[in-house]
Amino acid sequence: MANSLKEKTSLAGAQPEVVIDPAREPIVVVDGLHIVYRVYGAGSKGSAASALMRIVKRQNRPQMKEVHAVKGVSFVAYRGDAIGVVGTNGSGKSTLLAAIAGLLPPARGGVYTDGQPSLLGVNAALMKDLTGSRNIILGCLAMGLTQEETKAKYDEIVKFADLKPGFIDYPMSTYSSGMGARLRFAIAAARTHDVMLIDEALATGDAKFKRRSKAKIDELRQDAGAVFLVAHNLDVIEETCNRVIWLDDGRMKMDGDPEEVLAAYTKATGK
Repeated sequence: MANSLKEKTSLAGAQPEVVIDPAREPIVVVDGLHIVYRVYGAGSKGSAASALMRIVKRQNRPQMKEVHAVKGVSFVAYRGDAIGVVGTNGSGKSTLLAAIAGLLPPARGGVYTDGQPSLLGVNAALMKDLTGSRNIILGCLAMGLTQEETKAKYDEIVKFADLKPGFIDYPMSTYSSGMGARLRFAIAAARTHDVMLIDEALATGDAKFKRRSKAKIDELRQDAGAVFLVAHNLDVIEETCNRVIWLDDGRMKMDGDPEEVLAAYTKATGK
């Protein structure tokens, strides 16, 4: 779980790698963050079936490989920021968001937040066997809304998700990926978040949905803390964010104005 900013400021003798602007209100501090995955079974020779048989027969132990996904990343996000995170596949974008959300423990360094981060991903878990309607209720209650607040938000969520007629009463297993993504975003955006982390949730929406999502993110920036957005669609990043972080092989490549960072990223990657 991410530590609080109060804990950060109380660390005796700490030598932070980041400098906080005293004129602004910090809401997330990422300080020399390293995230390391341990992958078991990596490097085994032969097929997956033969590797499994060796494990079952205890002929040898599965090999372990360390994957250094985030390497010494440091930055400060301030209240009101909408920060886009770009990078090629495997650059550490989703790992960074998961670490800010408190879902991955740092190997070194730390993440400090003022409030509770909420991670919204395209694969965010809703119950596929339940209807969209039931998932709205369960999702809102899981976010801490009362039954009365959930009832008050229900019609707004349904309208925002813009599902095909009647689909709100169908199981989510019948939804397309775009419909599921829209409903997840609509549920998550129904409450004010201290820090909202969006991982590719806008990638499957049409132009109309992206415009509504941008307006909702602008609203969240005004009413809450900060928004982080990972998306391969650079137009979405440029239109939505006031700042962009570029990750390359787990390291911070650039952090700054969207137009400048995206131009450099596009030139380097040809995307």
